[in-house]
Amino acid sequence: MKSLKSSAGLIVLFVAVCSAQLRAEEQHPLPPTVAKGATLVEEYGDDSFFEGPTWDPQAKILLFTSFPSGKRPTQILRLDGAGKAHVWLDDTKGVNGTCLARDGRLLGAMAFGNKLVSYRIGKEGPRDTKVLVDDTTLNQPNDVAASPKKGGGIYYTDPDFKNRITSAVYHLASNGKVQKVLSDMQVPNGCLVSNDGKTLYVGDSHLAHWRAYPIQADGSVGPGYVFFDPDTERRDPPDGMTIDERGNLYLSGRGGVWVCDKYGKSLGLIPVPEFCSNVAIGGEDGKTLYLTCSKKLYSLKLNVRGPQRKTKKKK
Repeated sequence: MKSLKSSAGLIVLFVAVCSAQLRAEEQHPLPPTVAKGATLVEEYGDDSFFEGPTWDPQAKILLFTSFPSGKRPTQILRLDGAGKAHVWLDDTKGVNGTCLARDGRLLGAMAFGNKLVSYRIGKEGPRDTKVLVDDTTLNQPNDVAASPKKGGGIYYTDPDFKNRITSAVYHLASNGKVQKVLSDMQVPNGCLVSNDGKTLYVGDSHLAHWRAYPIQADGSVGPGYVFFDPDTERRDPPDGMTIDERGNLYLSGRGGVWVCDKYGKSLGLIPVPEFCSNVAIGGEDGKTLYLTCSKKLYSLKLNVRGPQRKTKKKK
């Protein structure tokens, strides 16, 4: 009798979970930028927390960061096909978020080394490494975003996860000058610059919403506002983000990957089984969304491309 009651309870729970999922899908349909019939494809899995995906259109490779369980060093991996990855760089000192700079080099926010670094991309590994910022007073640099505008500079977040007191966002100008541009967020996490270089987007992992800030001529920012705060019970903290050629944003957190237009209007939700840390658009045709998650790397076909940003020759 006890066994029958347990089984009945499990059935009720299963039905409730399925019903809740169906309601969520009806309320938040898939975004129209997802290709018709497309589903998540597991590209790679390991006992690691994956982050920082970046597609290099010149080398035609996807790079992503790895925080393995245990005492293994953090790495940057190169996806080599379904279930296959190559260690592109070992012992990265916690490089977390990455992106391409205007010169085509890979930028990385080094959490454990308190640095902002730049790598010349080679297929087998970095050709050389440059330290752009070395500041021991930083908490742990988390994410990085390069402005597409000439001379627009680089933004990087430095969250104070523990105390939520000294968090900040910084701007590195083309002349090497660093300035603190934001200190009004308790836990700034992912960051991104709009395709026209006029807006800085930052995810707030404490309040679980996304904010937008107008970028001034000197790289500083004006007063921000809540740009996106979806109507959902899921409170997964916002993390990394990307953007497509139309200016639509892909925001990881709050139950998966939200897609909204440049005005902050929701276009739908891409549900993800695990916590999704970050996203990037790339692939051979430029229409593949890559999603880094806890222990998984997924891909999803889109019907739009990533921004066609011009980059200078790599140095």
